[in-house]
Amino acid sequence: MTSGGEPRIERGGLLRRLLRRLRRAARHLHGPAVALRPLHQLQPIEEVQGGWQSDGNDPQFECVSQRFPVRAGWYLLSIELEDLDGDRLEPTLYFDYGWGMHEDWSLRLGFFDPGRRRHSGVVLLTHDIHRLRLDPASEPCRLRARNMSLVRLGRIAASWHMWRSVAEAHEAQGGQVGALRREAWAELRQRGGRRAFASWLHGRYTRRGGKAPTYERWLRLYDRQPAPASRAGNPLISILLPTYNTAEVWLRRCLDSVLAQTSPDWELCVADDASAEPQVRNVLEEYAARDPRIQIHWRECNGHISAASNSALALATGDHVILLDHDDELHPQAIATVSEALREHPQWQMAYSDEDKIDAEGRRYDPYFKPDWNPDLLCGHNCVSHLGVYSRELLTNLGGFREGLEGSQDWDLALRCSEQLRPDQIGHIPMVLYHWRAIDGSTAQGVDQKGYAHTAGLRAVQEHFARQGLAAEVHEIEGIHGAFRVRHPLPEPAPRISIIVPTRDRIDLLRRCVESILQRTTYPDYEIVVVDNQSVEPASIAYFARLAALPNVSVRAHDRPFNYSVINNEAVRECASTLVCLLNNDIEVITPDWLEELASHAMRPHVGAVGAMLYYPDDTIQHAGVVTGVHGVAAHPYCGMPRGHSGQMARARLTQTMSAVTAACLMVRREVYQQVGGLDATLQVAFNDVDFCLRLRRAGFSNVWTPHAELYHHESASRGHEDTPQKQARFEREVGFMRQRWGVELERDPAYNPNLTLRGEPFTLAFPPRDWRQAKPGVQLPGEAAHQPRAHAGTPVH
Repeated sequence: MTSGGEPRIERGGLLRRLLRRLRRAARHLHGPAVALRPLHQLQPIEEVQGGWQSDGNDPQFECVSQRFPVRAGWYLLSIELEDLDGDRLEPTLYFDYGWGMHEDWSLRLGFFDPGRRRHSGVVLLTHDIHRLRLDPASEPCRLRARNMSLVRLGRIAASWHMWRSVAEAHEAQGGQVGALRREAWAELRQRGGRRAFASWLHGRYTRRGGKAPTYERWLRLYDRQPAPASRAGNPLISILLPTYNTAEVWLRRCLDSVLAQTSPDWELCVADDASAEPQVRNVLEEYAARDPRIQIHWRECNGHISAASNSALALATGDHVILLDHDDELHPQAIATVSEALREHPQWQMAYSDEDKIDAEGRRYDPYFKPDWNPDLLCGHNCVSHLGVYSRELLTNLGGFREGLEGSQDWDLALRCSEQLRPDQIGHIPMVLYHWRAIDGSTAQGVDQKGYAHTAGLRAVQEHFARQGLAAEVHEIEGIHGAFRVRHPLPEPAPRISIIVPTRDRIDLLRRCVESILQRTTYPDYEIVVVDNQSVEPASIAYFARLAALPNVSVRAHDRPFNYSVINNEAVRECASTLVCLLNNDIEVITPDWLEELASHAMRPHVGAVGAMLYYPDDTIQHAGVVTGVHGVAAHPYCGMPRGHSGQMARARLTQTMSAVTAACLMVRREVYQQVGGLDATLQVAFNDVDFCLRLRRAGFSNVWTPHAELYHHESASRGHEDTPQKQARFEREVGFMRQRWGVELERDPAYNPNLTLRGEPFTLAFPPRDWRQAKPGVQLPGEAAHQPRAHAGTPVH
């Protein structure tokens, strides 16, 4: 600075810096050449330059360069890659950071465009890589692969490349670049700093439209897997098909899908509900003449779908039945896959598969990749639905379908059957075996297409609780037709709750947290226990003194180094309340009945931990439960989506069983907390909540997440981020601990689905899907992960 305060520009220094940057850019202009050396299941095609043939489903190239190891940073990857026969390539890079290669350390090339020969895009290497592998496909194919390079980019150049691609995709989808610029500027101002902005832009870049994998592409790659072999002694499956005035085109497609089954072990039991349209009888008689496995009952008078389904059930002779609507279609492997699953799981008395929708042109879309048995979710919407598989004996004993529940008779049936079964008798087949026809008048286009279905669904759930002697209330969820919220009763008097809030200084955060509880909470009996972890600021000490004077607030000192698990375990031991609520000091209450909602679930005998819906201050989702296995250990689904976002099949708006919830706001019965040993002190900061919830699940409890207790979370505002070598080393130890303790259990989250990714954003498609038929061995991570798992624990201090 000059004496007058004006900045002095050192022109010589600026010129030298510019020349250095130009020399560095020139050195990397063409980037290090990367040779592709066949490693597995690849043979050269002599007549095609750069051509390769793969006869297996796991072709691999080793990427060879004299520049390895390659430093961490932003890179422009370029490669000539082409499918010589069609559209079967799904290229994925695997990184070796010094500890070998694993699925968790991989990156699908989202910039790959099957319509082009040359592909280039920005890749972020989070750590130095020692080896690199390219897997071009996950099925046999012929391809051309050559001329691969890696060009190191500065953060500005990487941002420019990503911005250009995001803007092009935005325009291709009909958006205005001006609006995108305003969004980017607002994001830059909010996040502050080029590094944070680059991270946001990279997220938009990897999710940009136009080049992201679609369900149609997923189907081309993975839908036609080898059919299970038909075996002697396979069970006979009875398909129940009620018909009524069905349009000929849809009825023929429905019947053709049955005749196209790869397994012969089926019978079709048709009950026509006195159709007035003559084409129905003509088509059914034609198909019955073609195949003796088709039986028809002609009802004399119309009784609606429940009565017709019971007539079809009366024709069935198989040990199990499946339900089929008259205008829908079965996947060709539906019967074979169900037979295989029943043979592997003979205890199953009820099962269901994944499903999608199919339009008038036969285009499949909107898949529902479901969780395993999830009774709380089933009370919110019909997550069993299609394809439903039931023991014929069970249905007969229950009296079949109930008349008066038309439109939701299958939902009512699933609820009634589940009341008679243990959880291990209810199975889930995570394959799309059913295609739900979406045409005018079909509930596939919305439950409001059939108003009586909505009314019947509400009644089915209400009567489900009445049969069990539970006084639960069932309410419609605003804005989601056909989805319900269940309010469970609290005991009288309401159980006392201890809200445990660890903190260290940052009184601005603690004051907002405590005052939001005191001013907005309507629950009648709670106390706030503030645990001071070595605060030193005079304002903190003064505020603690004022808090301690309040009748339902106490302040306790924890004068030892920060360990979130130890802090909470000691506080819980000193409490006498029935329920404890672990709460970050950066939480702010939104819904006044948040404690009523959490406590009503926590007091259910089989429930362990209960979690809430948390938002960032900008009203985007921070926490909607935890999915394990994603990014190595766990991740939050729907993170960053706007408040009110429905998620996959409204799951972001429905109460459900989840494998884990965040300890930033977690309620549990005190006796249950102590029964499993509380939080593990080995996990000082990260993943102690995930580990705690998994131990609860292992002990036989269910963890529940509810979107109806809403709070703001100013995430880790006082403790800070993992931004020092010491914090990163501690974080890596905790990652390794979780992988070693839980192994394959992390990767097989029953509230998730093997067709959904463990690499990218939760609830996006997996390329390829994971094998659901057998568990895979767990992998212990020896050091830091390429895709660093995000910390989930309530870690507000230090």
